[in-house]
Amino acid sequence: MSRIGNAFSSFFGILFSGELPADVAKEYGYIKAPEVKKPEPVKPAPKMPEIKPADGALQLLGILQRDARLVDFLMEDIGAYSDDQVGAAVRTLHEQCGAALKRSFTLAPVIDGVEGTYAKSDAAGSDAKQGLKFIGNVPAEGRAPGGILRHKGWKASNVDLPKVAPSVNLSIIAPAEIEVE
Repeated sequence: MSRIGNAFSSFFGILFSGELPADVAKEYGYIKAPEVKKPEPVKPAPKMPEIKPADGALQLLGILQRDARLVDFLMEDIGAYSDDQVGAAVRTLHEQCGAALKRSFTLAPVIDGVEGTYAKSDAAGSDAKQGLKFIGNVPAEGRAPGGILRHKGWKASNVDLPKVAPSVNLSIIAPAEIEVE
């Protein structure tokens, strides 16, 4: 009788619930396989914007334009202005550009010495890596033990440019301005 009971139980269990009753499955060795969860599809990481070598230069040019109107000054024909007018404009431009550079860079001289005095060149490493450029009567091997310091040089010990949103078009140095009346 138990087989007939199990048959009816199995029939109605499958008919109404879509499953074999647990007691019948256990009795006949049918063990319900554990549910295998489908792995969630792996979403690709958001694509980082590609940083091009020119991006930093365009960003700096944009900062100098925004803070000091450098591009406007350089692109304008100043031939019609007097030296006094140009000098006054350059004084302001110099101050504003210097402030913008100091906000974005920590600059230091390559050689911290007095220009016009003798300076030794370090024997270790290449001249380009050291930030040295020999000028004047340079020996054939292109290197000298030292000479008169004509320019201290500059090196950036820290760069602190602001982060740029991916939607920003760095090739737009300054947007066109349209006044609506």
